[in-house]
Amino acid sequence: MIGSKIDTEGRMVGEIFAQLLEDRGFAVERRLALGGTTICFEALKRGEIDLYLEYSGTLKAMLNHPEEVSYSQLQRETKTTYDLELLSPLGFNNTYVLAVRGDIARKYGLQKVSDLRAHPDLRYGISHEFLHRDDGWPMLARRYGIPMSAVGIDHGLSYQAIADDRIDVTDAYSTDGKLQRYDVILLADDRKFFPQYLAAPLVTSMFPQEALNVLHELAGKISDTKMQSINAMVEIHGKSYTQAAHLFLSEAGLLQHESAPAVERFWRDLASRTLVHLGLVFISVMVAMVIAIPLGVLIYRFPVFAHAVLGTAGILQTVPSIALLACLIPLFGIGVKPTIIALLLYALLPMLRNTTIALTSVDPVVKQVATGMGLTAWQQLYYIEFPLALPTILAGIRTAAVITVGTATLAAFIGAGGLGEPIVAGLNLNNPELVLEGAVPAALLAIGVEGLFELIERKLLPKHLVRLS
Repeated sequence: MIGSKIDTEGRMVGEIFAQLLEDRGFAVERRLALGGTTICFEALKRGEIDLYLEYSGTLKAMLNHPEEVSYSQLQRETKTTYDLELLSPLGFNNTYVLAVRGDIARKYGLQKVSDLRAHPDLRYGISHEFLHRDDGWPMLARRYGIPMSAVGIDHGLSYQAIADDRIDVTDAYSTDGKLQRYDVILLADDRKFFPQYLAAPLVTSMFPQEALNVLHELAGKISDTKMQSINAMVEIHGKSYTQAAHLFLSEAGLLQHESAPAVERFWRDLASRTLVHLGLVFISVMVAMVIAIPLGVLIYRFPVFAHAVLGTAGILQTVPSIALLACLIPLFGIGVKPTIIALLLYALLPMLRNTTIALTSVDPVVKQVATGMGLTAWQQLYYIEFPLALPTILAGIRTAAVITVGTATLAAFIGAGGLGEPIVAGLNLNNPELVLEGAVPAALLAIGVEGLFELIERKLLPKHLVRLS
């Protein structure tokens, strides 16, 4: 299982890992765009993924190393401390850099960071993370003697802010593909403030030796400029991660077999994602049914608990999906388990409420007739009340299923796969076409689920009750 952080580069290199291993005959499951370093690192330690791209500077910070350490020492300490293997560097160093608007750099002859001291009137827009890090902007400003005043800005907006003449200087990543789109000059770190962020595969200690040998073929193969151009393929030129990874591996001569045509890969990936999506929806809805319908019956029989149970289910419905998934990750990790738990919690309310309302709404006259016939309370429920309530109960299940189809797209954020994968990738790249690759099938799937329940109702219910439902 290959994971990645949510950034473009992490996903890109994760796809390169996956395609190279698949080319050599290994079965690969992708869990890309999981989130930040903490989520990926914890998932690797728990064995929920086997591999992801990490950086030497990040590992150094996690090991609390204030001083410089050699790469080999970093490998040894990673193995000793975490029982994880840091493989050989891929060849590029994705460190922080300061980027200056091109016309400003040419006007003042700015080539290195220390040149900024002579121009205190420049406007700085610094990413929020770097602005507030202890080893970030405050320390950099002191090291170089430049003004500490800077506005915080989202990294994804900083290049456009430079292009719009709103800021003059921002922080960037040295292999960012978007650097090729904008007229910016990268300043040399002449006082060696920024540490190296050498990119390398980080794997579990149980990773197969044969697969390790394959990954070692990538060592030193990707330079800074090459990684920047690979990132630019998806960030600027509109290629998919799959296409960009395949193009790099082909040019590097690392593929031993012909890959499937792009159209065939598209339909194969779509079918795979749809099956995963359906599995998540089916399991969560079935488990929710097993919980909600009996609970609704108990509430009907013992109405004293109705307010508390329905209120709790209603509160769960108001919790934002991403927040609920984030709360479940520390308890259940990433992947399918927390996704199903979250989905079934959201599916409870429609089923629970419809079951309770349907049973409560059965005509009292019918209940009196049943009592007069000598039926016990549970016999009335089984033979009279539940059959009459069935159309409304099925409507609740239908509503829950359709909602779950849409909500399940968020599973991609925690590595559970499904139709949310292209949606997440498209949002990250601001690529509407990629978003539609997941959104359109998800919408069609919801329509299909709606139609399926209509057929079920026609089979299970008398014609007059079908019309009412």
